[in-house]
Amino acid sequence: MAGLLTEPRWRLKAVIFDFGGVLMRTHDQSPRVKWEHALALAPGAASQIVFNSEMGRAAQMGQIDDAELWRWVQARLGLDDTALAAFQHDFFAGDRLDRALLAHIDRLRPRYVVGLLSNATSTARQVFTEKLDVAAHFDSLTISAEEGIMKPDPRIYRVALARAGVEADQALFVDDFIENVRGARRVGMPALHFTDPAAVREELAALTGVA
Repeated sequence: MAGLLTEPRWRLKAVIFDFGGVLMRTHDQSPRVKWEHALALAPGAASQIVFNSEMGRAAQMGQIDDAELWRWVQARLGLDDTALAAFQHDFFAGDRLDRALLAHIDRLRPRYVVGLLSNATSTARQVFTEKLDVAAHFDSLTISAEEGIMKPDPRIYRVALARAGVEADQALFVDDFIENVRGARRVGMPALHFTDPAAVREELAALTGVA
């Protein structure tokens, strides 16, 4: 953490969080593993297909919508409609929202602008607002599918900073992918690499003065 912020704490005005892998994490991989075994896929292939395939990235860039992505997944895996619905359910069944981190975010808000910056598909805003009810915990949402750009492209960090109304060196960014952390740092944002929830909450407390 030494050297993370080059200015005194009072210069920090905003904290911007990633969503998947930070606030929402996959605690149980077994539902995905079950499908990988059933479909004779390599370990980790389910996540690779949905998130990191050419079509998965196209969906996160807003080049295709969520429905088109899942139609492609259906064809790619040879699933009928019933099996696709079961696959979708199971794919996300092991995900859990970090309520402790969300509570910490709520404690940050009286003192800091708090933003969300997520590589996500066309339904993300609806999910954040209606299904998960997390949007209300943030002052701004920046979603890659809506912007047509993804982390670690420097442009999307600048969009998030503009929405927060701060300069790069006034915002702290938190993400679980090191390439996204490095992307933030390249535009001048101090950034934390999220690897352990308790450790990151401790680091946030030390940097912001909010425990």
